[in-house]
Amino acid sequence: MIGALMLDIAGTTLTQEDIELLGAPQVGGVILFGRNIESPAQVRALTDHMRQVRPDILIAVDQEGGRVQRLKQGFTLLPAMGKFGELYQTNREKALELAEKCGWLMATEVLAVGIDFSFAPVLDLNDISDVIGDRSFAKNIQDIIPLAGAFLKGMKRAGMASTGKHFPGHGSVKADSHVAAAIDMRSYEEIQQKDMQTFIQLQSKLDALMPAHVIYSQVDPNPAGFSEFWIQKVLRQELGFDGVLFSDDLSMQAACVAGGADARIQAALKAGCDMGLVCNDRAAQCIALEGIQDLPLPNQQRLERMRGKIPEIQISTELNLGDEWRQIRDEISQFKDQVL
Repeated sequence: MIGALMLDIAGTTLTQEDIELLGAPQVGGVILFGRNIESPAQVRALTDHMRQVRPDILIAVDQEGGRVQRLKQGFTLLPAMGKFGELYQTNREKALELAEKCGWLMATEVLAVGIDFSFAPVLDLNDISDVIGDRSFAKNIQDIIPLAGAFLKGMKRAGMASTGKHFPGHGSVKADSHVAAAIDMRSYEEIQQKDMQTFIQLQSKLDALMPAHVIYSQVDPNPAGFSEFWIQKVLRQELGFDGVLFSDDLSMQAACVAGGADARIQAALKAGCDMGLVCNDRAAQCIALEGIQDLPLPNQQRLERMRGKIPEIQISTELNLGDEWRQIRDEISQFKDQVL
């Protein structure tokens, strides 16, 4: 059974404390960070150990490309998604081809080391946000939708579920919600007609969404991830989205409006999130776990959609994933080098 809390670990192997935490019924996932990564073989050994301890655990990572890429040593360094948007201005066909190949390559390498999914892709606009920038495919919706669609197609072909972020859009908010309260003062109509369109038009291709830690103050006083209006009324009812909803990291500054770690994850789950992330703070993770231990487990059938098609392979030293992988890796690496 999959629980409602996703947490992280400190090192490259499991400690006894990690093992005990993974046994808690309400722990459902682990997210890996750069500090957990030494090599492909080490990551696969770590994820295999996690599944020995907790066979039903979901394992995730942020492997977007560009400046948000946790798996580096021994993995393909991916371009920022904005590079495909730049190419799209002059060669649309090539940009779409490379975006699809990049989605496949990212997913293939992540799955090979036993990780179910990457929290990708970013569907925000590259507008005024300090934290989004070239993590976005482009500055306008007309370009984002085909490029993100191609990337999603590649992920799906590799056997990985997708997570669009950060609903209903973080690109038009300047503040970085990791370190500050992020407030968007636009009307619902403005947000719906602009930022939300990528999520609306791509929702049939998405397995999950991650709401933004942004307060859309003209719409609801709560950040979107704590808002029954955004999650229940807009996403579930009006848009009919039936995929998984992950909270963004509940340790982020913009999440503090809800109170302590227990209050934050309770608020996220009450609003309608399926799983809450509490990262980089073991004490907060324990408080959050205590706060939800008596709540019912989340929707199991929905969360099972996130389980990756992980190959049964042994990784001795370097990745060696076949001819297609080598060809696409070389093509994406060459493109990345060209655009830097």
